Amino acid sequence: MMEGNYSKNKFFLVLALLNMAATLVKGQGTRVGFYSTSCPLVESIVSSTVQSHLQSDPSLGPAILKMHFHDCFVHGCDASILINGPDTEKTAPPNLGVRGSEVTDDAKAQVEATCPGVVSCADILALAARDAAKGQKWDVPTGRRDGKVSLASDADNLPAFTDPIEELRRKFAAFGLNARDLVTLVGAHTIGTTACEFFSYRLFNFSATSNGADPSINPDFVSQLRTLCPSNEDGTRRVALDTDSVDSFDA
Repeated sequence: MMEGNYSKNKFFLVLALLNMAATLVKGQGTRVGFYSTSCPLVESIVSSTVQSHLQSDPSLGPAILKMHFHDCFVHGCDASILINGPDTEKTAPPNLGVRGSEVTDDAKAQVEATCPGVVSCADILALAARDAAKGQKWDVPTGRRDGKVSLASDADNLPAFTDPIEELRRKFAAFGLNARDLVTLVGAHTIGTTACEFFSYRLFNFSATSNGADPSINPDFVSQLRTLCPSNEDGTRRVALDTDSVDSFDA
């Protein structure tokens, strides 16, 4: 239990560090309660909006977390992933599966109706990511400014599931994050689902071993995964990343 709580806290710390990177890049300061006077209802508005969408589609929870991470890993947490247009971050291959912008759009519209021109999209996305992590709660520093530039080529540095460990370490080190931070952030995958195509290549014809699977995977687990993702399917079947709590962010 202690290790589980440590992992959760470290994940939140990693997000805070990414937010800090954004602050340094933009030359601005963030703090908890930044809108306490100018828009005191912003957090409750965003929270209620997110919860309303999650009731209709629980899979939006991990989707929003992913969107926030993909935003933060490109020039910091500046909502540049939300900018529409040709050759923007949205159009980059790593972001083609990113979704959930309808939630942030809805939250932004409701916040604007109460506090026009006050709250940035970057802060709304950061708050929405916190509220999307069902089962968790933490204080989110606010006061970010929205990015004005969004280039698809800038998303090339996003971590990929095919990256070797040294490449992942390099990408995280660029934000001042170490290997432990890397492992902790990967723990965000305790919520949501993934498609078989992203890991089935490790289950069949991966090596010359007797069963053809990646020898680093426990053989019993290989059998479970092969049942979920048979070799004769197209790989689009989705399976839970955490079979006991697919919609909750837990250890």
